[in-house]
Amino acid sequence: MPDTDSKEVVLHGIAASPGIAHGQIFVLLQKELEVPAYIIDPSQRDAEVSRFEQALLVTRQQIMKVQAEIARKVGEEEARIFDAHLLVLEDQALIEETIREMEAKGFNIEASFQRVGQRYVDAFGQIDDEYLRERASDIRDVVRRVLQNLTGQVTHNYGKLLDQRILVAHDITPSETATLDRGSLLGILTDVGSKTSHAVIVARSMNIPAVVGLRTATHRLKHDDWALVDGYDGLVIINPGERTLFRYGKIQLRRKSVEKRILAAARGEARTQDKERITLMANIEGAGELDKVLEFEADGVGLFRTEFLFLNQPTPPGEDEQFAVYREVASRLAPNPVIIRTLDLGGDKPFCGSLAEDPETNPFLGFRAIRYCLEHPSVFKSQLRAILRASSFGNVRLMFPMISGVDELLKARAFLAEVQAELRAEGVAFDEKLLVGSMIEIPSAAMTADIIARESDFFSIGTNDLIQYLLAIDRVNDRVAHLYEPTHPAVLRCLAQIIEAGRAAGIPVGICGEMAGDPVYASLLIGLGATEISVSPSVLPSVKFFLQQIRISDAKKMVEELMREHEPKAIQARLEQFYRQHMGELGSLIENNGA
Repeated sequence: MPDTDSKEVVLHGIAASPGIAHGQIFVLLQKELEVPAYIIDPSQRDAEVSRFEQALLVTRQQIMKVQAEIARKVGEEEARIFDAHLLVLEDQALIEETIREMEAKGFNIEASFQRVGQRYVDAFGQIDDEYLRERASDIRDVVRRVLQNLTGQVTHNYGKLLDQRILVAHDITPSETATLDRGSLLGILTDVGSKTSHAVIVARSMNIPAVVGLRTATHRLKHDDWALVDGYDGLVIINPGERTLFRYGKIQLRRKSVEKRILAAARGEARTQDKERITLMANIEGAGELDKVLEFEADGVGLFRTEFLFLNQPTPPGEDEQFAVYREVASRLAPNPVIIRTLDLGGDKPFCGSLAEDPETNPFLGFRAIRYCLEHPSVFKSQLRAILRASSFGNVRLMFPMISGVDELLKARAFLAEVQAELRAEGVAFDEKLLVGSMIEIPSAAMTADIIARESDFFSIGTNDLIQYLLAIDRVNDRVAHLYEPTHPAVLRCLAQIIEAGRAAGIPVGICGEMAGDPVYASLLIGLGATEISVSPSVLPSVKFFLQQIRISDAKKMVEELMREHEPKAIQARLEQFYRQHMGELGSLIENNGA
């Protein structure tokens, strides 16, 4: 190993996954698939389509297996990444265009699919928006898998190739990342990619340091080279000398000290400096996330997204299947509460299998969530029965999503009353005092929150959709996504109005959208008067730690100032300033990566 600094070479990339790694390099030279192209007889077209359909089916099974493995090893939230891959397989436009390509050009199905798939990859790769541009990698991953299944070429398990090495590749797909063994892999370096790529998200969840966008890493680095990966600043140092290793050793110790303090804080109450107790809960998609919820001593589950039991299933889960999951969550978290949200399919969580509906021009404004449930009593009542049965095993609360007004809430409550009567007649136990809440995420609900509060035991504000609908911003439309501003004065006023309506009615108001999961916004939400915050388990420690550093009285005083401000950027800057002031030295350590 080099012992002088003179041989050092520094490569600059994009800091994608935090952490520091030092070790030898393994350069992965990814072989291009050899896809045969030949003219077929028209009589063979049906057979080619059958081969195509079979390859799609096998690919679907493979991806679901990878998804299940990620859910087990990393978490269910990270496993949702592969929902996008499954949607590519169900894209009728892609499938039909492939068949038309075969019929028009006369080539075999794999050659036709490769051409069409590449057109999709190229189209997404040219989009200006970074997030959407990175979806090209997802499409490329799926196309490659389908072609492998059509041609019979095997997929390598890269986890078996590494032994305490830093992996260097031109690019790496999410499914390839999923095969990596965290115990053997030290870090990931790629020529291309960005912070928003799904492979990077998986790497972050596995705590693997990563630097992407290095452009020439596969050419500059060789097998067995020694390198140091700085996933905080996006640097790769080839042949690091003793002074560099010593400096980074100190940085790593300071970072670990910060992380220990934050994790230690997570094992205590979310109590502010002026001794106010904040209820801090977790958002989950399934029972697989309960270990983290319990480890970080969350005050319960503020949002159980039940739709993930329904996604990618040919038929909806039955009552008993749902009951088993709800019971496990309720019993393990008792006596802490579990707020179970009824089915919220539609929008960015499309219907599939027997639940599938006709495609809509704008699904976010269409037939989704409570609207679907009220029109499909059998599906709705089956879920309500499962939730009610589980309520006798813990502190279960029920919440209806996407309520637009009191009429919808009353209709939903009527179904609930009907199911309760059925269970009583059958002698099935359930919590007769079950609390029932409304999710406020539509402007019409926000404007009539005082009316809805009369029929609700609690509110939960879904900031993601509320901001989207309030500002008329489609978050996945790259031409307007930059206008999605949580600090828009209209958002602040709307949140204040909802919280005040809840306070006047004497019911608690929680917040469970993305705003709640960012410590910078925590002071705003608390200052506005929110009594509960629910976040992803992974960010719970950092939010709890920040809440422990502030005074509610200071947060309220700051919010009074912000309510007089007109510029979203000025509001954002003030919130960030408040965050830095109260985090002190730790805040600068986090921002400056311990340097």
